Amino acid sequence: MARAEHELHQLNRQLIWDGFRQLAPISIFVVAFGAAFGLAATQAGLSDPMTLMMSALVFAGASQFAALDLWGAQVPLFTLLITVFAINARHLLMGATLYPWLCRLPAAQRYGVMLIASDANWAMSMQAFTRGKPGLGLLFGGGLALWSFWVFGTWLGVAFGNLISDPESLGLDMVMGCFLLAMVVGGEKNLRMFGIWTVAAACSLLAYWYLPENSHVVVGALAGGVAGLVWRESHHEH
Repeated sequence: MARAEHELHQLNRQLIWDGFRQLAPISIFVVAFGAAFGLAATQAGLSDPMTLMMSALVFAGASQFAALDLWGAQVPLFTLLITVFAINARHLLMGATLYPWLCRLPAAQRYGVMLIASDANWAMSMQAFTRGKPGLGLLFGGGLALWSFWVFGTWLGVAFGNLISDPESLGLDMVMGCFLLAMVVGGEKNLRMFGIWTVAAACSLLAYWYLPENSHVVVGALAGGVAGLVWRESHHEH
């Protein structure tokens, strides 16, 4: 038991490489969005080095596109910060859910892993953890795969202009959504999980209809997190 518990907190080269290989196929589709961002950033007036640096350091597609909408001669810095924070606030919940496995890593490794955490590698690592298997390799190695393909796609968009100017027309915008849905379907199945996802989906839809743009991401994540916390506490009380 102690050995199995120890393996869940391991992060070595083999696990990282395995995680990279598992996420590489889905990461290929990220190239299209990276290319679209590179093109959009160039059209918005960003220099090539700045565009590549944004993708390499920020690594957050939705918030990067949102930043371009606010870009101009005078960038509204406060509005930009609030917008990016709102879109990426779900990472606070990701970090909270991963803490039981990340807490035993050295600080440098812990925060290094979280720098490249995204929806896809987080979902796969959590699925592995719920099955009692190591997931840190999926989190870090998979994150490296997604990050490298995102930066490569950005470079393609900068270098070749209108390579993929409209990924939605090819249906590529649905790839990540379908992937995450597959993770949900393949994950833990019980009444508690069904209730949590139902609450998160309902609140997200209401926010999408009635609240400012992109707020549905934060609202859905918070609602699901609170529902899971309350349900777990109720279970412990019984």
